[in-house]
Amino acid sequence: MAHKFVIEQNKAGEYVAKFKYNSEVMFWTEGYSSKAGAQNAIESIKKNGPDAPVEE
Repeated sequence: MAHKFVIEQNKAGEYVAKFKYNSEVMFWTEGYSSKAGAQNAIESIKKNGPDAPVEE
């Protein structure tokens, strides 16, 4: 699968959820103190993202 979410720790030790397409990072979240926080962010994006408006 070309699209995927990945949870990684940054240099500050925070957990960041990244959305990747063919290994290229398309966007990432803020840093969270726990892995569960990053997982919650992914679930929120999946739930709320499809109906989000696009601003130009």
